[in-house]
Amino acid sequence: MAGVRVASGHRIIDPMLALGDCTKQHRILMAGSNSIAMMIELQRRGYARTASSGNCGCPAGQYDIALIDWRGRTLHDLETTLDWLRKFLSPAGVLVVWVDAQKPAANQSLRMLLETRRYVIQQDSIHECGRALVARRLQPNPLKKAA
Repeated sequence: MAGVRVASGHRIIDPMLALGDCTKQHRILMAGSNSIAMMIELQRRGYARTASSGNCGCPAGQYDIALIDWRGRTLHDLETTLDWLRKFLSPAGVLVVWVDAQKPAANQSLRMLLETRRYVIQQDSIHECGRALVARRLQPNPLKKAA
């Protein structure tokens, strides 16, 4: 059964990379139940600066992109992961969250979960194996100096 789950996880890698506008120079952090298998697959493809939630080091805002495979898990559990990930993601970092296809009320809950953590949703994408949201951290406007 684990082999089937990993194989289905590989189906979402290409869309996640595209949604996150990932390049091989980006530092990418994978999170979710298949994070290690997906990290290994990305490294096999040449994304050498990829880590999983199990081997990502100390938080220092060092990652450009976080790819989260949250299929088959609850939104309540995602709250803790988002709070943890925030410390690893750079201020200009991109977050891609992949979830199971859900009812409209659950989609609204996911949006609110991100927005209350000061993420701005840039894209909402539906695919045959789920739904993905792309978000960036909300950046405060710099104060203008008085003349």
